[in-house]
Amino acid sequence: MSPAMIFNIHLGLGYVPWLLCFATYVWPRLKSMDNTEAQRAMATLHGFRFFGLVFLIPGVVGPNLPGGFASFAAYGDFATGLLAMLALLAVARPSIFWPLVVAFNVVGVVDIIVDYYHGTVLDLPGQAGQLGATYAIPIIYVPLLMITHVAAFYLMMRPRRRELAAT
Repeated sequence: MSPAMIFNIHLGLGYVPWLLCFATYVWPRLKSMDNTEAQRAMATLHGFRFFGLVFLIPGVVGPNLPGGFASFAAYGDFATGLLAMLALLAVARPSIFWPLVVAFNVVGVVDIIVDYYHGTVLDLPGQAGQLGATYAIPIIYVPLLMITHVAAFYLMMRPRRRELAAT
């Protein structure tokens, strides 16, 4: 098998264990939580996305990692992480917290989708070795991030419990 094929298999299969784990252990808990607490839990995970800046560190990634992929991935992750941290800091102020929750999820999803697009256009699977130590990020970490973004949007659309209890 070629490295590109192995990378694509890894990328696709990266979603399977996370979906199984999420559906079994995480989703039931998130659904039972208050919307604010559920979003807070997911914001905590996304707060670590500052780590994406590692795509810009020579020696961690190969010298031929496409710059068009590395820069957007690094700064998109960084922006998402900062927005998630700001949301966590603003949890006591719902008028600030909720717009930040929407912002970090929108920026995060756009980042991942554009990274997939850049990866395809720039033939990242054919250059997967250039990811170096960051290889695990798109294979292990990104699927969980995308799954939690989808879950966050779903939970944002659900009626708030306090509002339901009041009616």
